Amino acid sequence: MEQINKIELNDENIYPDDTLLSKVLDKSFHSYLSLLKMIEEHGMTYEWKYYKDGKAWLCKVQKKSKTIIWMSAWKGYIKATIYFPERYLSTIINLPISEEMKQAIINTKNVGKSKPCMFDIREDSILKDLEAVMMYKDSLK
Repeated sequence: MEQINKIELNDENIYPDDTLLSKVLDKSFHSYLSLLKMIEEHGMTYEWKYYKDGKAWLCKVQKKSKTIIWMSAWKGYIKATIYFPERYLSTIINLPISEEMKQAIINTKNVGKSKPCMFDIREDSILKDLEAVMMYKDSLK
């Protein structure tokens, strides 16, 4: 998936609070809040942290000590990425997610030996697919 937009929140000294996120995400801020609510309902926690290697603030979603999702802020949307070892690809595409999302996952280049499942959160409708993949990741040992 080619990136045309550029990642936001790259000033190490400015924490991404709701005021800043609402400006960056604009109309998709409501969907971001819905995503956070969904994360909390599944007993997961999230934390924004500045990562020097990527030169940006990222949000890590965890269940206990297991990382489930990485999120980054882009102009107009939040990107949520779930990484799986590539051996899980056939199981992922059999999850109850949209055909469009299945194709996007298949067509996304691997990162090393991992398959990134990337969701551009612009509206609530994509949260159903994200939730299915998120819950699958949580179920793995």
